[in-house]
Amino acid sequence: MKKALIIIPTFNEAENIVNIINELVAINYEEVTIEILVVDDNSSDGTAMLVKNLNYKRVHIIERPSKLGLGTAYIRGFKFAIENNFDYVFEMDADFSHDPKAIPAFLDKLKQYDLVIGSRYIQGIAVVNWPLGRLMISIGASYYSRMITFLPVKDVTAGFMSYRVDSLKQIDLDKVKSNGYSFQIEMKFRMWKKGFKLIEIPILFVDRRAGVSKMSRKIVYEAMYMVWKLKLMSIFNKL
Repeated sequence: MKKALIIIPTFNEAENIVNIINELVAINYEEVTIEILVVDDNSSDGTAMLVKNLNYKRVHIIERPSKLGLGTAYIRGFKFAIENNFDYVFEMDADFSHDPKAIPAFLDKLKQYDLVIGSRYIQGIAVVNWPLGRLMISIGASYYSRMITFLPVKDVTAGFMSYRVDSLKQIDLDKVKSNGYSFQIEMKFRMWKKGFKLIEIPILFVDRRAGVSKMSRKIVYEAMYMVWKLKLMSIFNKL
């Protein structure tokens, strides 16, 4: 029986976390056991306690002392997946913008691909309830990143992704330094440059049901800077 780990970074997601976990543990996929890892950055709203009170054997939690960022949360989760011999690992938000019902489609593709990307832009624009400004930033960031890095992915900033762990562990995770949404760009770029097989599958992205978005100008500026850094590191074989 293969094992898949779904990593959910959290910071004040009490309104969403129990419901998203309940939907994930209910997924039934042939020959794959699905487990969940919540990486909580000292949420003040009791997110971590809600997770622990669920008392599911297939749900794990790592509590961190402060808000350390998205990228480091996923890196911690990746290392947990490697250390505990998982076959597949997912990146997923807690806020239902990433639909749990899409997980089986990712698992189907992981039989043939090393990285599966849930794309909002592979079949037109599949985004619901975003303000026009936020949508234009997302589309523009993907276009900007592709123009600089030549990364053959339409939704470069996508955060709903899954990896084969045997492939992921060939990336030097200690060299991954981006920590905002540029982390998503960096991971795709590193996997592509390693020669792994990437595929985008269509998803419908629906803006969060509850809670507050973590997007900020700092995150946008970090992504603009990171693509140039990745480009130069690739040219000089420093990845």
